[in-house]
Order: sequence, then structure tokens, then C-alpha cells
Amino acid sequence: MQTYAWAKVLPMICPVNNTAMSLLLQYGWNTAFENNYANHKNNGLDVGRVLTINGYLYTLIGEAGIITAELSGTLLNGKESGDLPKVGDWVVFKAYEEQGYVIEVLPRLNELSRKMPGKGMDKQVIAANVDAALLLQGLDRDFNLMRIQRYLYQVANNGIGAIVVLNKKDLVENPQYYQREVASLGYQCPVVLTSALDNEGVAELASQHLEAGKTYALLGTSGAGKSTLMNALWGGILQKEGAVSMANSKGKHTTTYRSLVLIPNGCMVIDSPGMREFGITIATEEMEGTFHPQIAALAAHCKFGDCTHHQEPGCAVMAAMEEGTLPEVVYQSYLKLYREQQRYGTHAADRKRVERQFGRITRQAKDFRQKRKY
Repeated sequence: MQTYAWAKVLPMICPVNNTAMSLLLQYGWNTAFENNYANHKNNGLDVGRVLTINGYLYTLIGEAGIITAELSGTLLNGKESGDLPKVGDWVVFKAYEEQGYVIEVLPRLNELSRKMPGKGMDKQVIAANVDAALLLQGLDRDFNLMRIQRYLYQVANNGIGAIVVLNKKDLVENPQYYQREVASLGYQCPVVLTSALDNEGVAELASQHLEAGKTYALLGTSGAGKSTLMNALWGGILQKEGAVSMANSKGKHTTTYRSLVLIPNGCMVIDSPGMREFGITIATEEMEGTFHPQIAALAAHCKFGDCTHHQEPGCAVMAAMEEGTLPEVVYQSYLKLYREQQRYGTHAADRKRVERQFGRITRQAKDFRQKRKY
């Protein structure tokens, strides 16, 4: 059960002398959102940011403070799942006493997504309007370099920065080794060592990498220490910390739904349930971009411009891997992601084809009704 107590937390992060607009500014309000809200404001509608979603109930922070809202029927029935409000979204709503009704989602600056868990190929939007992702891994059997690369790859594709946090550094003899391993992937992002349970490295993380007014999404598997890190960043108990199974070192979910929390240093962190799957949603033809920095640099020297780096002659990527200048884990990860994206790309193309067919059938039916006048 989620233990964020908004009624108790809000006074601690929103002093009573704050104006309504400064409250929105604390939560990331800017001119881009203001411009998109202008017409709605003239129509007497309010604006707020989504803090939590629990079933059909949305907790919003607006100019007047916290309000619970539901989706309007038009929004609920007229939008695809990915277009409905997510944690971090700014939404326009109509307030009726203590209840609100969400009318529209303001255009997003970006969205953090993954492939829906399981065998399906649909995309799941996790959060919206995120400045950077905190990619958390524990060093007690949870460390997996290929998983980190997958997270970095997908996050970069979403147009979002990344900060890798290697937690439980006190449980390994040489934590700097793991720090170097992550750096070897070639992504230009901070790699921070912490022991959240002992508060080691947390102050450095907050002061050097988490900026006031910016939004960070905390991602990681269950048991990596997300709840402990959230408590350490907050400086108190935000939620109960979960146990880790001694049999398989897998953690138990303590966060049951996503929540946006304003941290005392002025930044916002979106906490999420542990994710054992983080499927990528990138078209195959995009794979050699800046999201695979080492592969992209080497690909410029391949004999063929459309080289897939599988078995083509004159492939600079394969040559570098055989020479040892390209880490094998990077190459193996590339092959795995390439195969995964071929499947995802095929599904996306099929879905677009079906949507085009459905649209054509709908237009034909409309024309037929007009001709028959019914």
C-alpha cells in the first residue's frame, strides 16, 4: 500500500506565504505550458500537474493546492491509453468544490515510455515532462551492464537525460570498478555511487546532479533501493522500505503506483514500482544514432553505408569487437536490441496498416450514409 500522505507532506514543501503561481512554479510550470494554457484560462478552467494516479482517481497540484480529480467522459472515451494523463503531465481541469474533472492534457515536452511488459508490442507511457532519469541499480547481485545499457538507450531515445546511480556500494569491495564499467559504455552521463541506507553519496547526488525546478524519473528493479533512496533524498520516511529475498535477492514492491514528489532541495522525483522489463520502442533504422555512441562512431568507417554489423565484409564494428577495442557486452547488447526492434518495428508497421484500413473503411461508411441520407 502506498504511504505518501499528501495532506501532511504538502505544508512541508509549500510554505503558507507562497502565492498560487509560485506553487505551480515549484512544480515545473514554465512559459511553454503557460502559452498552451492561455485559451483554457480565458474559459475559466484551472491547470494542475498530475502527482499520482490510483485507478480512476488523479491527484493534482493546482494553484489552490491538492485536488482529487477524475477524467471527463470525453477525454476518457476519446483518447488512446498513451494520450491519457500520466504522472508528470500538466492538465486542464474544472473544479467543483473538492472534486475536479480533467478536460485536457497540455502538450508534453517529452514522455518516458517502454514496451508493454509481456509478449505484446504496445507502448506504455510511464511518465511525462521528465528532464532526466535516475537509473538505479544495486551492487548486491542486481548489477547488470546490459540492463543499464538498455535503460540508457531507451531513455536517450525518449529525448531524456540520464544519471546512473549505483546503490549499496558498501556491499562490494571495489565499487569504483562498477563505475568504470558503466562509463565504458560511452554514454556521457554521471555515474554516482551511493549507499542510501547509510546516506552515503546521497548529498552529492542531490547537490551536484539534481537541480531545483527539474523533474527526475527514478527507475530500477525491485530491491535496488528506490524506496530507501527516496527516503534519503527526502530526509525522512516517505514510504516503507521493502525486504529483499535472501533466496534470489529480488526485492518486493513497496511502491504500488507512480508518484511525483517535491524534494526539499526543490527538484521533483517521480517514483515508480520496480520494473523487471524495460522493452525498447525504437525503430530499427534509428538504432545507429547517438543512442549507441560507440557503435555510431565505428559505423562511420564501415565499408557499406547500410551495414547492420552482423556479417557484412568491411564492418568496422565487428572488427573493433574482434580486436577488443569495442566491449563485447556492447556488441552483444546491440545484436539483442536489433532483433528486438525488428519485431517491434514489424508490429508498428502492421498496426499503422490496420489503422489506415480502418480509417478508409470509416470514410467509405460515412460517404455511404451521406448518399443514403441516414
